[in-house]
Amino acid sequence: MGNICRSPMAERLFRQALGDQVLSHSAGTGGWHEGEEMNPPAARQVRARGADPEGFSARKLRADEIDSADLILTATADQFDYVTALRPDSAERTFVLGEFGRLLKGVDASTLPAGDVYERGVALVRAVSVLRAGHPASPQDDLDDPWGRGDQVFSRVADEILATVEPFAALLLEK
Repeated sequence: MGNICRSPMAERLFRQALGDQVLSHSAGTGGWHEGEEMNPPAARQVRARGADPEGFSARKLRADEIDSADLILTATADQFDYVTALRPDSAERTFVLGEFGRLLKGVDASTLPAGDVYERGVALVRAVSVLRAGHPASPQDDLDDPWGRGDQVFSRVADEILATVEPFAALLLEK
């Protein structure tokens, strides 16, 4: 939506887990907060988990960013619908974050190519897409919007993001 809470938390937590192995960028489906920094409670949660919120600037998602992305993770099914309406050909590499994390559990790491992180990532996204088998995400896969709510909600959402970030990083980086 506004790109100051969930998405920037995910961007920075992915960056922390993956280092310079993968480029992670955040963009919102709405442009209400373009140019703003991360919401302070979101930044606190990022810092509390060892990542750096500094230098973040909210922006609106552009179609060319969808075209160039190998994996697109959204906070909600509505955002998934927004992305795939803009670029229908992105559906097989676009997931609700919680859905992606849930489906990662079914990936057999031994079937992924060893070595090259990019090739492994492409194979991992393909494997998760096959596991989805065209089924929509479930409502439980959505991340609650913590904007305007307390630190407890921001903390829960950050933990839900990490529930996908950590197994993804482990599979991708062969940990």
